[in-house]
Amino acid sequence: MADMITYHYRISPDDFTRAGEASSDVKSKLKKMGVSPEAVRKAAIAMYEGELNMVIHAEGGEITVNITPDRIEMLLADVGPGIPDIGLAMQEGYSTAPDAVRSLGFGAGMGLPNMKKYSDEMEIDTVIGKGTAIRMVVYL
Repeated sequence: MADMITYHYRISPDDFTRAGEASSDVKSKLKKMGVSPEAVRKAAIAMYEGELNMVIHAEGGEITVNITPDRIEMLLADVGPGIPDIGLAMQEGYSTAPDAVRSLGFGAGMGLPNMKKYSDEMEIDTVIGKGTAIRMVVYL
């Protein structure tokens, strides 16, 4: 593997038909690189949850994935409303998703908790009215 491989994805707001395409693409690429199934699974789940959060809560966003010999780093940035209470948002089952989103089977309040659970490192930087940046790392 090269020193670092980088992939960029643009996530569209409210596009549930394409939600998950970026995480699926990364999962496929990691498998082809021979990354361990456990690391592939963790990165795919963490990124999928983040991708869905961008579709549901933000005006879409950008995901950058950097893969090095020792880690998968996922940087998710959106220009959404920000997260008013990170502690509350980290509680399993807490959700601000609208009913229309819930009726599609999304917005169960497991996004951020699962992102933390399936990444080895997670940092959230959020500004109300400006957006949220989340950095997740899965070690190889």
